[in-house]
Amino acid sequence: MSAPRRQSGSAGEPETGAGEEARTAIRFPPEEEAALLSESNAEKSAANDLFKSAQYSQAISVYDRALSSVPNYLEYEIAVLKSNIAACHLKLSDWKAAIDEATKSLEALDRLEGPPPGKEAGKDAEAVNGAAGNKDADDDGVVEIADEDEDEAKALEKIQLDDRRKDDIKRIRAKALMRRGRARSEQGGWGNLQAALEDYQALSPLTSILPPSDTKTVNTALQSLPPRIAAAQKEEMGEMMGKLKELGNGFLKPFGLSTDSFKFEKDEKTGGYNIGMNN
Repeated sequence: MSAPRRQSGSAGEPETGAGEEARTAIRFPPEEEAALLSESNAEKSAANDLFKSAQYSQAISVYDRALSSVPNYLEYEIAVLKSNIAACHLKLSDWKAAIDEATKSLEALDRLEGPPPGKEAGKDAEAVNGAAGNKDADDDGVVEIADEDEDEAKALEKIQLDDRRKDDIKRIRAKALMRRGRARSEQGGWGNLQAALEDYQALSPLTSILPPSDTKTVNTALQSLPPRIAAAQKEEMGEMMGKLKELGNGFLKPFGLSTDSFKFEKDEKTGGYNIGMNN
């Protein structure tokens, strides 16, 4: 019987591992899961080649096909593909789509291992891991060696695999944060710039695993974003006040008045403002 497929999401630099859809507790038998992953990996490899040849739109379509083969409980594979799609959108200067896909990658990682320190877990934060090296761990991250009937060498091998998976997750998280931070910075606006700063701040503890060029990007962004945020805030507040003034003038016009008919004086004792008429 052929395996039902997970629905792909909307359309990431390619990595070598897809959901927003409702998750179920149903898991495929190991053989069927392996077949789906093999099919997905073949599509992902083809998409990687398209990315390398600068065919970014085509790569997005093939990454989506890879996503459609991944069981929706294999969060690591989903995160990798979503991050790859975000990289494609960055190359196409589609900042909003890049933000959305990088966010979906990070959400998949949060479901896999829980959100990073300081971030609240979402309602989907229960970790559900797939067959390809996914792990079971205690809340404090300590892996016990051993049931009495478990061979110590195998237990040590499992710990090593778990450690490698943790490193892989950290690496994909860093890539997704880099991509989202850049997209938010390029998109601009007070809210996006503030969110980009938060992404780069989250990257600060991960600079040891970043290439030197990315580390330089993070450090530069941490210096350059605060003044950009202040300027964007000032501009947007000015635009908002202008619109409020225009709205107020519309209400006051029938009475032969305008907002210029009033003056605002700050009360130094209370910090509030008193409204009076201009002479």
